Amino acid sequence: MKVRDDKVQTPKTGFRLLAIHAHPDDEASKGAATMARYAAEGAEVTVVTCTGGERGSILNPAMDRPGVVDRMADVRREEMAAAAAALGVRHRWLGYVDSGLPERDPTPPLPDGCFALQDVDEVAARVVALIRELRPHVLVTYDENGGYPHPDHVMVHEVSVRAWDRAADPGYRPELGEPWAVSKMYYSHGFVRRRFEALTRAMEERGLGGDAPLFSRWRSMPDIYERVTTRVECGDWFPARDDALRAHATQIDPAGAFFAVPTELQQEVWPTEEFELAASRVGPTLPADGMETDLFEGVSADGQPDRATMEGDDLVRTADGRSQGDRSQHEQSTDHGSGE
Repeated sequence: MKVRDDKVQTPKTGFRLLAIHAHPDDEASKGAATMARYAAEGAEVTVVTCTGGERGSILNPAMDRPGVVDRMADVRREEMAAAAAALGVRHRWLGYVDSGLPERDPTPPLPDGCFALQDVDEVAARVVALIRELRPHVLVTYDENGGYPHPDHVMVHEVSVRAWDRAADPGYRPELGEPWAVSKMYYSHGFVRRRFEALTRAMEERGLGGDAPLFSRWRSMPDIYERVTTRVECGDWFPARDDALRAHATQIDPAGAFFAVPTELQQEVWPTEEFELAASRVGPTLPADGMETDLFEGVSADGQPDRATMEGDDLVRTADGRSQGDRSQHEQSTDHGSGE
């Protein structure tokens, strides 16, 4: 990883962000370019990976060979280190065992000892300790569906929400460190149907093919865009995102769906990543005439919200604080080009 000179003042010097993910490779497919942008701008960005991804299948035929299959856990750790370097972020392991993704019908029981079967409060306590140590201003995690219903992703959501509350509570486990109130918590929304539609249209208009392969998987699902509150411009960091994806060579086939749409086309048609403001201790930060464009909007790099501010219920809000009507009113003004 490139270590920046902390004496160099950049737009995000002094800000800290913690992103919590279930498996190695999740950080590369969910908000990766945003993390790379903030790291490049001077923020201290730390990715926490809860499991080692040991039960992940090999999805790249070139990696299905001796020396990889028989040392999967080590290979995935090596891949994660390379991905973190590509994004310019710091990295921590939480140390739990991947639960796997049960896909048979009926669904088989989860393996003993796996992450999804851990005590939620015990895992949350470990995340509280990390929050109090790293003192992030912004926490990025998954929504209540885990982004998609993988048991480890749902577990990450449950753990993150509890840790958000408890890390700030001076009465909770003082042995885990001084209380720290994270200013804002976001859900990362990487699979937005509207994005796939825009990219598919652009591919067709340029004679590059039909459906983007990833879109067909999400065609029948509700469009999570209705919940998006924040869009971060990060197209210049799509190459770093792609390098991080390629670093996970066991999971990402360079000839596969993730790379079906040219990076330059993505930068032109949809140069943002989408997030949902889930909770805030710094008051309303969503503009009346559109969406946020910065996860650190309204956040001070100098510290945490004071307790008087935190105790004001009107300043501790969820993303549902803006009505559906408010969102719909501004959809056209916040859509990207390409006919939307």
